[in-house]
Amino acid sequence: MKIVRSYDELKSALADLPAERSYVPTMGALHTGHLSLIELANAQPGSTIVSIFVNPTQFAPHEDFDSYPRDVESDLAQLSGVDLVYLPRVEDLYPDGATSDIKAGKSSKGLETDFRPHFFDGVCSVVYRLFNQIQPSVAVFGEKDYQQLMIIREMVEKYDLPIEIIGGPTMRDAYGLALSSRNAYLTADELDLARRFNVILRGPEPSAQKLLDAGFTSVDYVEQRWGRILGAVWLGKTRLIDNVADTR
Repeated sequence: MKIVRSYDELKSALADLPAERSYVPTMGALHTGHLSLIELANAQPGSTIVSIFVNPTQFAPHEDFDSYPRDVESDLAQLSGVDLVYLPRVEDLYPDGATSDIKAGKSSKGLETDFRPHFFDGVCSVVYRLFNQIQPSVAVFGEKDYQQLMIIREMVEKYDLPIEIIGGPTMRDAYGLALSSRNAYLTADELDLARRFNVILRGPEPSAQKLLDAGFTSVDYVEQRWGRILGAVWLGKTRLIDNVADTR
């Protein structure tokens, strides 16, 4: 497994890899969910590339950019079957300063955007740059961030990028809670309650009121779209998102 820490190092390393490349972008704090996406990438022909980069343009000033969990050495120790790990610096991806210049398309309307209007422009801006630098043939994104998955597919189509986007199923703990790096913020009591999130989304007539009645601090949305029930809730200072198939 080769580790590169700049765009110049990346260009040199890519010259030694086959043109077929499967790619998984991450912000680190890796868990079983990320590793399942990497397994999907490993199942594709050619090499597997993983990036670890906490992207500043998708965080608003009041959000947790500075406190977002970072432990690169632990992340690297978990990786298996990966040919190349890219650890870019901010200046590698934003040489003219961090800016959200690639705008998200129509799939960004509502849901997350109503509460984090900066977010998907930031995601598209960094993913577009990473795609251009890595030139993957396949890229894998988790279905837990379902709206993001739809937006990335839309961006690839808009810019006619020759990349197949694969959605990886949401990984869950034994109680059905979607695995997330932000789960580390939860207290033991909050974790117990968080495990009811998916149960309510899967239940009859899921609603914000049912989540509030269960004890969630607040609810940003519960909505049906793309054949999914999508929700975002707060437990104390921690925001959780999830989605499940709409089987109604």
